[in-house]
Amino acid sequence: MRTRPVYISGGIRTPFVKSMTTYMDVTSSELMISTLKTLVQKYKLEGQILGDVGCGAVMQSASDWNFTRECVLSSGLHAHTPGYNVQRACGTSLEITSQLALKVAAHQMDVAIAGGVDTNSDLPIMVSKSLSHKLVELNAAKDNLEKAKILASIRPSDLKPQLPAVVEPRTKMSMGEHTEKMVQEWKISREAQDELALTSHKNATHAYEDGFYKDLVFNFHGLDRDGIIRPDTSMEKLAKLKPAFEKSEKGTITAGNSSPLTDGAAAVIVTSEEAAAKYNLPLWARFIDCHVSAVNFVAGEGLLMAPTIAVSELLKRNNLSFNDFDFFEIHEAFAGQVLCTLKAWESDEYCKKVLGRATALGPLDRSKMNIKGGSVALGHPFGATGARIVASLGKMLHEKGGRGRGLISICTAGGMGIAAILESV
Repeated sequence: MRTRPVYISGGIRTPFVKSMTTYMDVTSSELMISTLKTLVQKYKLEGQILGDVGCGAVMQSASDWNFTRECVLSSGLHAHTPGYNVQRACGTSLEITSQLALKVAAHQMDVAIAGGVDTNSDLPIMVSKSLSHKLVELNAAKDNLEKAKILASIRPSDLKPQLPAVVEPRTKMSMGEHTEKMVQEWKISREAQDELALTSHKNATHAYEDGFYKDLVFNFHGLDRDGIIRPDTSMEKLAKLKPAFEKSEKGTITAGNSSPLTDGAAAVIVTSEEAAAKYNLPLWARFIDCHVSAVNFVAGEGLLMAPTIAVSELLKRNNLSFNDFDFFEIHEAFAGQVLCTLKAWESDEYCKKVLGRATALGPLDRSKMNIKGGSVALGHPFGATGARIVASLGKMLHEKGGRGRGLISICTAGGMGIAAILESV
């Protein structure tokens, strides 16, 4: 059976907020369920059986082993709609979108939902291994005397909780520390990073003023817009912030030119043309292709440089160049990471050595990049960012009209990168 075109038919998300603030008492499940419910209600899918729902999070408790299915059962969809979990760090919900697009293209299903969530305000805190072993022994104890002996063996050191951290297990370095090494290698200035961050805030502010996010962001816990955007920021204000990772004079990455720890959820509809007609869904954009790559960051390759490869391979396969795109959605984990990526694409040496190209891939037109704001301004709930970008880019292409094309590039932990192409209908 021949494959068929796949479309993005709308999306929705919570306002994104800084962790440990507005959503302090909100669980991951509540964020994801509210997002799915709102999406289902908006597109009148109540009681419908969809082909599948895929969701994911990075900071997830072991108790949420069937997280998506549980969310589906509270979403308003028919209980016969299945659900499954995925995790590819910051590329999670773009990965899910791609997986579901392939299933729709292969006629395995007609319509599905891809989503993601993360909240650092609802962290899964683990106990130490020593306490875990003693608790297991306690549960298996046959009498009170044996239980008393196990309880007496518990030491204060056993009670120290283990908090999850965004640190690479193989290098023991945070993503910010890795990015500091990247910006030093690529000679990216602090001023350039602050300029990109300022542009991100300006673009996000203008997008809200123009009403772009009105039907993409729903009211949640009294908020109807992202809480991270700083309309009043400036180069002067950004310049006053101290480096967050490298404390010496070499440090250039600050809280102002990095995406903050963020709470939020997002979801998009993936469908065939036939299903869109059946359910009266809009056709925002066609999902064309996706590619995932990785780098050996343990051996010294930049942790967040994998998108350079993913994008290059994606463009090779589709016989495209940057000149063929109207919009670029480059995830802003750090402003410095984006600038390293752009500079690599402009380097003949890098493109020949790493990307296997005869000449440089770049530059790309910066006036087409993150024109509705990027992750520095909007926020970055790890698992939700892909769906946030897919929905925004889909709407941008839909509003543009005529022929149009958009490129998505997302860096992730573990030295991976994921890229995708969307086209107007």
